[in-house]
Amino acid sequence: MDGLSRRRVLLTGGTLGAFGALGMASPAHARSLWTWAPSGSVAGKGAGLDPDWVWDEEVDRLVAAVIDRGDVPRVNELLRQWTRNDQPLPTALPADLREYMERARQLPAWADRAKLEVAAEFNKSRGLYLNLLNGVGGGMLSTAIPREARSVYYSKGGADMEDRVAKTSMLGFAVGDLNAFRPDGDVIVQAVKTRLVHAAVRHLLPQSPAWARTSGGQTVPISQADMLVTWHSLPTYAMRKMLEWKVPITSTEAEGYLHVWQVTAHMLGIRDEYIPATWDEADAQSKQVLDPILGPTPEGVELTDILLGQLAEQTSPGGIDRPLVNALGRYLVGDQVADWDGIPEEPFWEKAIATAWPKLVAFREKLIPLPLVPPLAWTIDEAARKYILFYLTKGQGTEISIPETNRPG
Repeated sequence: MDGLSRRRVLLTGGTLGAFGALGMASPAHARSLWTWAPSGSVAGKGAGLDPDWVWDEEVDRLVAAVIDRGDVPRVNELLRQWTRNDQPLPTALPADLREYMERARQLPAWADRAKLEVAAEFNKSRGLYLNLLNGVGGGMLSTAIPREARSVYYSKGGADMEDRVAKTSMLGFAVGDLNAFRPDGDVIVQAVKTRLVHAAVRHLLPQSPAWARTSGGQTVPISQADMLVTWHSLPTYAMRKMLEWKVPITSTEAEGYLHVWQVTAHMLGIRDEYIPATWDEADAQSKQVLDPILGPTPEGVELTDILLGQLAEQTSPGGIDRPLVNALGRYLVGDQVADWDGIPEEPFWEKAIATAWPKLVAFREKLIPLPLVPPLAWTIDEAARKYILFYLTKGQGTEISIPETNRPG
């Protein structure tokens, strides 16, 4: 693979060795036949089409036209002026794009303001866990999603991962913000802009010979199935981990947290017939679309190394905290995904985190008294806060913008 580090590929050791050269050049696993029923969606019905063969046709045609007629620089400049949910769109936008965005910014009829407010409070009270899981954990999980890793690596954002992290963080933290879907929030803004970016990538990536060589036969990236996979790597994964950590969550909180991500999925262009209506349906769908397709790629290994390196460098100049960063990454995603991502084993820190973190969570939730929390837990707690701050602050001063090209070179 052009530009990939041989050192990072070799670091994956026996795990990738078992796959061999063929496994490295093709998706590690194939998704099973689509059987999830649209009766389990927020729409309650649908055609039942395999989402792997469904994209976002209207916006795809529109953004392709914007790119082909050279309007991207002007559009990006105008979109920088649109920063709040309640703000009018810039009048100077091309008429066809502005008309589409006016429709795309509207919440679905089934959006429930009361549930969105519950979600906002839940995100506030569980912010440490959610930011750690959606930011660091979700990042490590995404690099083990072969299609996503390759789409990121060969698109324009893959050449500057610090900026790519910043742009990705903007949407994630907009969803978790207390004002998320309120008039003065910006999740609608970030979701619609992200939808435009996805359309641009679907237009541009098929023109990349490097992506075409590694796409596993996929001719157009970011299908509805791919978007569902990414979606499950965020709220479904986060909910699973919080339950695993025994974080107390009421049924009202769980329903609200699911709802904010259901609405976000709609705003990103996922069809209502594919958006799970309940957590049980989300788990069932995730087991079909996410769990079976996780695996190693050279691109994923390289991206993971970059992400962890950035975290270590930001939290400790010189990267002396890299062993702790590695261990935290392995703890968040588990040994199998960590091995696929090429994250080195760190026996001391892995044992320390596995022992201390559950007790730290229990103390935060007032389930155990302070004396039962090992002193080392506060080192891990402070490290987690620094890692989260890295993701939070990277979103400042950047903009989600429509790309015009793929990865240079």
